[in-house]
Parts: sequence; C-alpha cells; structure tokens
Amino acid sequence: MCTRVVWRDAAGAVIAGRNMDYRRELDTNLWKLPRGVERNDGVTGKLTWKAKHGSIVATESDLMSVDGINEAGLAGHILWLAESDYGEIDLSRPALSQAVWMQYFLDNYATVAEAVDWAEQNNVQVAQLVDPTSGDVPTIHLAIEDATGDSAIFEYLDGKLDIHHSADYEVMTNSPKYEEQLKLLKEVDGFGGDKPLPGTTQAPDRFARAAYYVKRLPEPKSQIEAIASMFSVIRNCAQPFRLPDPGKPDASQTLWQVVVDLTRKRYVFESTSHPNIVWVDLDEMDFSEGSPETVLDLDSHLAIEGGVAGNVSQRFEEKKPMHFLTLSDLKALQAQKEAAQAH
Repeated sequence: MCTRVVWRDAAGAVIAGRNMDYRRELDTNLWKLPRGVERNDGVTGKLTWKAKHGSIVATESDLMSVDGINEAGLAGHILWLAESDYGEIDLSRPALSQAVWMQYFLDNYATVAEAVDWAEQNNVQVAQLVDPTSGDVPTIHLAIEDATGDSAIFEYLDGKLDIHHSADYEVMTNSPKYEEQLKLLKEVDGFGGDKPLPGTTQAPDRFARAAYYVKRLPEPKSQIEAIASMFSVIRNCAQPFRLPDPGKPDASQTLWQVVVDLTRKRYVFESTSHPNIVWVDLDEMDFSEGSPETVLDLDSHLAIEGGVAGNVSQRFEEKKPMHFLTLSDLKALQAQKEAAQAH
C-alpha cells in the first residue's frame, strides 16, 4: 500500500508526498496532538513518554497514526511491506505497538538522525496488532524525513530492525524489501540500466517512476507550485479504483494523498473520492501543553454540500482524546468475544 517521495530542494524547501493505497476505506481523520500528552508503548506499558513536539497526523480508524508531521518539521509515513517479520517480543527490550510506532518519533524527535540514533541504541522492537475493525494483521514499514532533507527507512525483516539512513533514500513503496528495491532501480534506464521506465502499478514500477520524475521537477516559483509539482509525481504513481489483487492488500486503489511542506510546515490532504483539497498550516495551530486534542472529521467536512476546501486549520474540533490501539485492548476484545460465545 502506497508510495512515498521526498523532494529535497524545491527552491530551498523540502517537500514530501505519499499515496495511501488499500483495499477498503480506513476512516481517516486529521488530528492535532499537542505537546505534553503522556503516552505509553501499547505493549507492556513500560516505555512511557511525554510528547515534546505537537503534531498533525492522519489516522486509521482513529486508532493508529499512519502519516503526519510534527511542529519541528519531522514527518512520518506508514506503508505496507508484506515481508515484514517483527519477531517474538523480548520483554527485556523496549517495544512499540504498530499503532504508536510512528507517533513515538513525532512526539520525541526533531530530526531523522535523532530518531535513528534512539532506535539503534535501544534495539527497539515493534509489536504486531490485529485491526479490530477488519481483522487485518498489518505488515508495515516506516519512512521518516525532516526539514534538512535527511531520510530513513525502518523495516523489520526476520525479526531484526533494518534501517536505511541517507538523504539519498527519497522514495519508498512496498515489496520487495528496500535493499532489493534499490537493486531493481539500477536496471532502469537513467539509473544505470537499459530497461525502459515501467508503467504498471506494481511496487517496483511505482518506485522507479517516482524516483525518475522527482529528479526532473522544475524549480518552483512558489509554495503552491512546489506542492502542485509533488502532487503530479504521486498522482503518476497512484492506483485507480479497482478490485484488489487476491492476497495483496497493497495492490489496491489509492484512497487519499498527502503533500507536506516540511520547511514551511503545511500539511495538504486530498481524498480521491472527494473533489476538494484541504490543508493545515502548523503555525496556526495551538500545540501548547494543556491545549486540547482536536480532530477534523474528514467524512463530515468533505461530504457536505459543496465540500470544504483550502485552509482548515481553524476547523478542528475538540472531542475525547485519541486512543492508540494497544495489545491490552485486543486481549479485552477477545475476552469479550469468548464470553459472548460461552453464553
């Protein structure tokens, strides 16, 4: 599921874009999460922290953050990787649930280097969950980038964390694992090989097209032009509405797209089922400690007659705080099901 691209020099700005591809709707909303919120790992509860940075995130069923940017200019993107293998949880090591994996980095770090250093120094694990809304068992990897243009890809393969850390790693899609994606790219004309630029929706082909086109973007004359340029790249890698390929939830239609300006802190969201583009300017948001967690209900705002377009920074509303899915939640749900079946 998905394509992620980074444009490191858009006339002095760093611009990133991503497609969210999946076989079903994800009930995505946008959340403002302020500084000072206390969270835990969602696994054992041993790893706890207090958010140092506020963030704007896109969620899956309001149980997991799957995309977003913090006020320091660090952005994160969750994508599907079928090869993911997180291994058995070792209680002697820190672990994060999939639901809060990306959020931990947005809460705590301003740069990619800081996030990578923590992950390497602490040998952190990720605990796999079951999506209670669908029964899906996510196999995901994570991309992060910052306002300097630095980038990192986090993958769990055969139970071990594999980190690719370099500003050169501008593109990520899905299978195969990242190391093999880089090898496949070298077979394409323009990257050392003689194969023509591929055109299918398969992940290696989207990887090649994104890498090709982001290198050929003209210098933008404005922020609007820079954002439009990135949209043109990720739309080229989008997948049309269709029946998903059997057993491949990543080989599915594009549900929504995001372009984020990490330098000027603008988060732009476009649904493929609604005509209007909306954005959040982080400088207009109150991320102060003690300020409420607020949400932009995309279904209601985009579906109303005429829709909502443009700057929606002031349209977020206060509801109950976001609850990230935990292993304890899943155990409680399973116990409820078993109790219901027993009666």
